Amino acid sequence: MNNAKTRKIPGTTLFDSEMARKGYALNKMCFSFNSAACREAFLQDEDAYCTQYGLNAEQREAIRQRNVLGLLAAGGNAYYLAKFVGIFGLDMQDIGAQQTGMSKEAFIAKLAAYAK
Repeated sequence: MNNAKTRKIPGTTLFDSEMARKGYALNKMCFSFNSAACREAFLQDEDAYCTQYGLNAEQREAIRQRNVLGLLAAGGNAYYLAKFVGIFGLDMQDIGAQQTGMSKEAFIAKLAAYAK
C-alpha cells in the first residue's frame, strides 16, 4: 500500500487534507498578503491581524518567531507562506534553505547542481 497515510518522506511535512484543515486560518491570512494594505495592517499590529484570522497559539508563536518550519508543522502551505516571508524581503529559496538547514547560498548551489 503506497498512499499518503503510509508514505513517509524523511524531514518533510506532508501537506495533505488534514494539514490543509489545520492550517486553513494561517493560509487564508497569508493569502491576504497579496494586498499591500493587508501587508501594512499586519506590520502595524501583527497580533491583532492574527486574531482577525483566528490563528491558534502554535501558529501565532511561529509567526512571531518567523519560524517557517514551525509554520509548515502548523498547517502552512509553502506557497502561501511565501506571501508571508515576502513581507520581510525573503523568497522561496529562503524557505527552502530553512527547510533543509542550509544557508541560502548553499541551497541555491544545490538547486543549480540538480539542474545540470
